[in-house]
Amino acid sequence: MTTNPDNQPTTTEQTPPTPLRCLISALISGSLAIAGYWLTTAIAQSLANKPLPSGNVTAINIAIAVRTLVVGISTLATAVFSLVAVGLVALAIQLTVQRFTQGTK
Repeated sequence: MTTNPDNQPTTTEQTPPTPLRCLISALISGSLAIAGYWLTTAIAQSLANKPLPSGNVTAINIAIAVRTLVVGISTLATAVFSLVAVGLVALAIQLTVQRFTQGTK
């Protein structure tokens, strides 16, 4: 146990990961990834159906940049949640294999 500048005790104990906790977290992350995918496709379709302003070249360039950034950020968030879900499932498998191999020794 350590103390912070306010002389309040802080705990640094962490609970070890378990396969069940990993799978529950992967389910949450996977559902967020699916929701992000639906949101990304809805945003992309909505922006594709709206015409760009055609009066000014600068306005067209700004509109294209904004559309690209919005779809890109949404796609990035979806990819991050997907990779986290895959990593958590892999961690659950690794923990299960380690538990079985340590039990046989």
